[in-house]
Amino acid sequence: MTTAELLLHPIRLRIVQALLGERMLTTADLRAELPDVPAATLYRQVAALVEGELLEVAAERKVRGTFERTYRLRTADAHVSAEEAAGLSAEEHRQAFMTFIASLLADFDRYLTRDDIDLGRDGVGFRQAAMYLSDEEFRDFLQDLREILAPRFANQPAPGRTRRLLSTIVMPS
Repeated sequence: MTTAELLLHPIRLRIVQALLGERMLTTADLRAELPDVPAATLYRQVAALVEGELLEVAAERKVRGTFERTYRLRTADAHVSAEEAAGLSAEEHRQAFMTFIASLLADFDRYLTRDDIDLGRDGVGFRQAAMYLSDEEFRDFLQDLREILAPRFANQPAPGRTRRLLSTIVMPS
């Protein structure tokens, strides 16, 4: 199975997203984070991600006669390469984008179901802006953005830190 096929499945994408930020989770942890996913489906999709080498076993411990595995995302491998993306049809790109958007919608919906939401306090927002950039200016912009984000992506969980999702979509209009 290709990386695109692995990542562009709705349940597998949610598993990958749950592990973003250097998180290490057991299948029990994943079940708690994805309560709407049947256990058998979750186990099957985790196995597919391990077989596809997008997840790895970070730890293993014996629990009541069986082994409990803790999984970690292989972040460097969890993306569709430019070459693989170039080989996708327009319909496959459309399906991939719909999967991504549906995942964003589900994340936002889960946020809205919390007891104490405050969009301002929580820094929740969505907006669209237009920029006029040459190809070179756009490459420079992306490099600047990487330099700003890299140290923040390296932050580890700590008291006072909240795991926040940053999602981007860039396209010419």
